[in-house]
Amino acid sequence: MSKVNQRRFQIWGRANSVNVQKVLWCCAELDLRYERIDAGMQFGRNQDADYLAMNPNGRIPTLVDGDFVLWESNSIMRYLAMEFAPDSPLYPAAPKLRAAIDRWLDWTLSTLQPVDRPVFWGLVRTPVAQRDMKALQQAADAAGVVYAVLDAHLAKRRFMEGEQFTLADIALATFTRRWLGVEGVTKPSLPNLDRWYAQFAERAGFRDVVAPPMS
Repeated sequence: MSKVNQRRFQIWGRANSVNVQKVLWCCAELDLRYERIDAGMQFGRNQDADYLAMNPNGRIPTLVDGDFVLWESNSIMRYLAMEFAPDSPLYPAAPKLRAAIDRWLDWTLSTLQPVDRPVFWGLVRTPVAQRDMKALQQAADAAGVVYAVLDAHLAKRRFMEGEQFTLADIALATFTRRWLGVEGVTKPSLPNLDRWYAQFAERAGFRDVVAPPMS
């Protein structure tokens, strides 16, 4: 481990948050040491004054690296790659490749997360007796259309941007784990997405951070 990678920073956020999981998986890929502090949902703290002083949105995750504070999960992943492993293929410096990765990171939050959230929350975080299955199927149909975009993109690619695993794969696979893991709704057949996703079972960061039972 290099000298810079021995520096220890904090990540605020609960382990079952999809956006926290992205950051923790990134840390695993880069072999970074960190302290995770529970915040959000049952843990609270994210609306406390000291937390809001770091992150005025009251959301998770938040990274604290010495006197540097950063929020927004994709921005945190970019920072970790550039600060601790500037030569890592996770976020290569080549402008066109970096821009392509950034496109998917933006798409994850602007397009994928809005359709993922109602399905996941409705099937995982809502008691069975309170679920509106008709509405959940409609939400799943909308999400299926978005995941079909990924399936088509992956038809001739091993990873999101060719043969190299990048931050785009981390961000998208973390959400895909939720999509493939929910039950009770009909989902379209997406063989390219399934094939791409199956690769990550071999990665320790995915197994430790993303693969555990959803909650």
